[in-house]
Amino acid sequence: MSAPLDLLVVGDANPDLVLSGGDVVPAFGQRERVVERATLTIGGSSAITACAAARLGLRTALVAAVGDDALGRWMLEALTERGVDVSGCVVRPDVATGVTVVLARPEDRASLTAPGAMGVLREEMVGRERLAVTRHVHLGSLYLQPALTEGAVRIVRDARAAGATTSADTGWDPTERWERPAVVDEVDLLVPNAGEAVALAGASDGDLDVALERLAAGGRTVAVTLGPDGAVARTGTAIVRAPAVAVEVVDTTGAGDTFTAGLIAGRLRGLGPEEALRLACACGSLSTRAAGGTAGQPTLDEALAAAS
Repeated sequence: MSAPLDLLVVGDANPDLVLSGGDVVPAFGQRERVVERATLTIGGSSAITACAAARLGLRTALVAAVGDDALGRWMLEALTERGVDVSGCVVRPDVATGVTVVLARPEDRASLTAPGAMGVLREEMVGRERLAVTRHVHLGSLYLQPALTEGAVRIVRDARAAGATTSADTGWDPTERWERPAVVDEVDLLVPNAGEAVALAGASDGDLDVALERLAAGGRTVAVTLGPDGAVARTGTAIVRAPAVAVEVVDTTGAGDTFTAGLIAGRLRGLGPEEALRLACACGSLSTRAAGGTAGQPTLDEALAAAS
C-alpha cells in the first residue's frame, strides 16, 4: 500500500534550459547572439507543479516518464531533493528524456520542446494504489502527451471513485488545432491561461467571459491566469478575481504551474474561492523572482503573507 498523499501529479518531467538576459531572439543565417545567462532547471509543467506543492507542504508524488540517460537521472534526483516522491516515475531506456529550451524575457517567454520520453506515458502506467490514497489528482501538459490524454478520463474517474478531487492543465496545443480533450469536461478544476481558455472554449471572438462560461459548464471551477493582472475564476455563475503580487520579475517560466499548486493547496486547506485564488496568485507571482520554474517558489508562510 502506498503512503497517503495530498497530491498526485501525472504528466511531464523534463529539464528546462533557460536562456535569459540580452537579446534572446535567435537570428538564422548562421548568425550568433550572446545572452547573459543559461540556467538548467527542473522543467515540465507537471514537475514544476509537483515541486511547488511540496514546497507548500503538501505530500506530493509525481508519475512521469524519463529516459535512462543523464538528463533523466538528473531530473529524478532534483525532484527528490525538492521533496517529491518519484517512485512511480517510469524510466525508459529506448527514448531520450524530453527537454525544453526557454527563451526568457522578464515579461514573456518562448519555448522549444523535444518531447522525448514524455510521449510514452500512458494511463495504465499510473498505479491504482496511488489513486486510492491521494486527496487530489492533477494532470498536466495534456497536449504534449497524446498517449496519456487518450486514457485521462479513466484516471479521473478512478480517482473520483476513490474520493479524490481532480484538476487538469492542458498547456498550449503546439498543433493549434485545439481539439478539446474529453477529460477537460470531467475534472473538478481546470487551470488554463487566458489564451488557452479562449482556444479551448472555441471563443472565436477572443471573449474571455464567454470562454469562462462555456468551460465552467457542469459546475467545475475554471481558474484563468492573467499574468500581471492576476487571475479570475468561475464556478457555475459565481466569479471571483484576485490580483497579482508586485515583485521584481526575473523569469515567468512556470508561474502558471506554481499558481496551480497554490490553488490546489488552498482548496485542500478548505479556503474559500477568493482566498484560494489569492493564495494561488501569490504563489505564481513569487515564483517569478528567479530564473527557471522552481528556484523562486515560495513556502506556505511566504505565500500566505503575500496574499494577505
